[in-house]
Amino acid sequence: MKKKLNRGQSMFEVLVAIFIITLITVGVIVVSTTSVSNSTFSRNSTLAGRYAQEGIEWLRDEEAIDTTVFKNRVPVVGNKYTFCMINLNTADWSNTGVCSSGSEYIQNSGQNTIFNREVVLSKQTSGGKTIIEAEVKVKWSDSKGVHEVKSVTNFTDIRER
Repeated sequence: MKKKLNRGQSMFEVLVAIFIITLITVGVIVVSTTSVSNSTFSRNSTLAGRYAQEGIEWLRDEEAIDTTVFKNRVPVVGNKYTFCMINLNTADWSNTGVCSSGSEYIQNSGQNTIFNREVVLSKQTSGGKTIIEAEVKVKWSDSKGVHEVKSVTNFTDIRER
């Protein structure tokens, strides 16, 4: 009587091994893709915050140069003055209106970025003082949608009583 030796693997064992290897590979790819996506979003969010803060600092400089001219940018209490701030080196007040999403990207070192920076100024009065609220919004879009970072500050003239 001859004994039958079981050599090698059965087809079922091979399929199970391939299935397990495939699951592990897909898992690693999904984790890697998610990690890269989250890292990119985090980087863009940080840059947007920096661009918003740069916009606020530019406005502070403009207010320090001439407070009266700065206050007169918004002629009427309750109205808003909106402009698109593309490049801080050549920023001016003439690019009024909402940033158009296709052409007005922030420039950094002469290169366009994926970000739009919009400034909205509004005037209020409180206790005889004029308050200019400045809201700087930086927007960008990616495969997950449109994102926005805001920075808001108030400007007052300390000489007003």
